[in-house]
Amino acid sequence: MACGPSTSSTVDTPAEAGPDSIAAQSLNELVSNGTFNSGTVAPWWQGANTQLRVENALLRADVTGGTANPWDALLGQDGIPLNNAQAYTLAFTASSSTPVTVRVTVQLGVAPYTAPLDQRISLTSTAKRFTFPFTSNLGTAQGQVTFQLGGQGAFTFRLDDVSLSTEGNPLGMTSGFYVDPLSNPATWVNSHSGDSRAASIQASIASKPMARWFGNWNPDITSAVSGFVGAADAADKLPVLVAYNIPGRDCGSHSSGGAGSPDAYRAWIASFAAAIGSRPAVVVIEPDAVAQLDCLSSDTERQTRLGLLRYATEQLRDKAPNTWAYLDGGNAQWIAADVMAQRLESAGVRNIRGFSLNVSNYYTTAQSTSYGGSVNASLSSRYGYTKSFVVDTSRNGNGSNGEWCNPAGRKLGVTSQVGGGADMLLWVKVPGDSDGQCGIAPNTPAGQFDPNLALRLINGT
Repeated sequence: MACGPSTSSTVDTPAEAGPDSIAAQSLNELVSNGTFNSGTVAPWWQGANTQLRVENALLRADVTGGTANPWDALLGQDGIPLNNAQAYTLAFTASSSTPVTVRVTVQLGVAPYTAPLDQRISLTSTAKRFTFPFTSNLGTAQGQVTFQLGGQGAFTFRLDDVSLSTEGNPLGMTSGFYVDPLSNPATWVNSHSGDSRAASIQASIASKPMARWFGNWNPDITSAVSGFVGAADAADKLPVLVAYNIPGRDCGSHSSGGAGSPDAYRAWIASFAAAIGSRPAVVVIEPDAVAQLDCLSSDTERQTRLGLLRYATEQLRDKAPNTWAYLDGGNAQWIAADVMAQRLESAGVRNIRGFSLNVSNYYTTAQSTSYGGSVNASLSSRYGYTKSFVVDTSRNGNGSNGEWCNPAGRKLGVTSQVGGGADMLLWVKVPGDSDGQCGIAPNTPAGQFDPNLALRLINGT
């Protein structure tokens, strides 16, 4: 259903595989004594109604009863430096002697106690790992991590393996999103300057930042990816890429294809990630591959696909440290949110920045962000973490009419931007590229640019 480019319609940027211009950023650990292996508590402090000690290499906090608010019994660590717009991940393992819900923050350590991260977590006697990525909205040398335990009665809280670390933030390394001069719309405009439709398509589509899709139509994936990312890097812009080569792609529908075997896919995605290297990028991983697990004929095939997706997340995590990667999570009306959360966890979403929604579809941004929130609620309750997500807004200006394959009456959505209820709103699907030989473009193959499709998206007709 994602309908990426066909072989004939994609033009690769010439390879520019020179040395990376940005050095890899290693994780920067900001918490001291997060493992408690030394047997000491410092520099962790305790507030009223808590008593701290280290027991069996865990931090133990005995909390007294009779408190009304979470902050009436707390522990924390001060002197945490935070940078505005920097991405961080807070992770820890925790348990309690009785079932409780407590508050966890990363916040300003003085009034007004602004908290870039503020989470409630449910604890039991079984130790559970929690992971919370977030982006700081303040810059200070007076940040703090707190665990606020009041208002729950008397209980014992145990904590281990606390980490607050930075991750490579591509948004902070570039001056904006990359406009691909060799996108299908731009290529069409350049070769049809006398066409009456060209000026409108140039102004409304070809001049806007959008993703480039990569798959088995790229004979040399290393050169294709490195050339595209290198061109963006030279312009100080952030490129958006789509990896679209999973075996059995699109369940044999309009965009069928993909790597010929699991081994071929592993080699392909490893080369894809290595070609990005330490340069900044955004990557959407395999549109529809998670949602379309149901079309695979056996559990063995489903587990193979999940394993390949996990491998993809690991490769991007390990080889592209300044890339924010998003594993595709379908759309707002396809898979139930709790089922999607389970599938994303199995496919390795915890290894990367998050998940993508609405790729090549038409649901409104509000519908998509609501669904993303429901997926995160399930991830949090079941696995103890949430993830950031992005929404494809390329064709959602008029919402969905229930059709997905070149429907009439759709319209361009807002252009690529940070925020908007998600990490980013992005043009992932290239506007004007066909979904397949269907709908209002019955003779245009998937991934081929059709100027009439583009004009109808511009006008909403």
